[in-house]
Amino acid sequence: MDLRATESNVQAGPPAGADGEREALLLDVSDLVTRYPIRRGLVRAIRRNPRESVHAVEGVSFSLRRGEMLALVGESGCGKTTTAQTILRLVDSTSGTIRFKGEDITSKDQSDLRPLRRRMQIIYQDPYESLDPRFRVSATVEEPMLVHGVGGSRSERRERVVDALSRAELTPPELYMDRYPHELSGGQRQRAAIAASLVLDPELLVADEPVSMLDVSVRAGVLSLLDRLRKDAGLGILMITHDLSTAAHYADRIAVMYLGRIVEEGPAKQVVRNPLHPYTKALLSVVPDRDPRRRRKREILRGETPNPVHVPPGCRFHPRCPVAEERCKTIDPALHPPGGIESDHRAACVLV
Repeated sequence: MDLRATESNVQAGPPAGADGEREALLLDVSDLVTRYPIRRGLVRAIRRNPRESVHAVEGVSFSLRRGEMLALVGESGCGKTTTAQTILRLVDSTSGTIRFKGEDITSKDQSDLRPLRRRMQIIYQDPYESLDPRFRVSATVEEPMLVHGVGGSRSERRERVVDALSRAELTPPELYMDRYPHELSGGQRQRAAIAASLVLDPELLVADEPVSMLDVSVRAGVLSLLDRLRKDAGLGILMITHDLSTAAHYADRIAVMYLGRIVEEGPAKQVVRNPLHPYTKALLSVVPDRDPRRRRKREILRGETPNPVHVPPGCRFHPRCPVAEERCKTIDPALHPPGGIESDHRAACVLV
């Protein structure tokens, strides 16, 4: 019997029958799949070789509430950014469902998505690239209002720009409004990008590695700003990061991603203090400890991440897993709590 067919990759989120629960969520993603087709080329087309695809996101499910921060953690190339772009409909999904405030937006066309764009905003990783060097800060923050027809008169838009800069903690706003991006520091540029997202009063904010390009000295300030925004303004924040220590400090929940799938999900403190999946344990083993006297055994993963075009059968982590068993080559495990006990902390591993 093919165990891969009997044990699907059920992910984080409410039960399928909990309709009322799903409607109360800000964001509900179910069995999301995103693949990038690869061009065959002339020779392969003549030979009629089958079309291949990059399996960027495979069966990802999670939910997000107002005022909650969910950290999507994983190494480069695991599909974190593709997941975020698919949720915002910047990339079309292959299958699955995306619900925003109970409304299915998976197949909406661009004209129907336009009103929703105001309520879903993204902060990009690199503030040096996301800001137009020809625009002053005031014009950068004002541009989203012009695109969406928000703000009324010029004076009203200026008031909203001042308010957005204040909320992004660029104070006094008048000191920054007439500056160009090259006249700002890295942290100030990222705050200007955050202000441009806040000016439309969004409900969902996707932060794609928001501090990875910043100096260590200013990272805490930007992350604390996002933390205050979701607590005070009730924003739902999906934060993409490869830093588990950052996620543990600021996020409510952590979802660990590997090769297109979520392999562990749960409350941030539980995931960090009691990791269940071998991949999560390996990531945590290399995080520096605050106590220099406490030594931790590092688990260095061997080999490279498998080719996402040809995903290995069974558990996709088994080629690099230090505790893999023979059954791991055939069983594709679902997310489940340890010992079958009802819990919000789950992992996709047959050894849990």
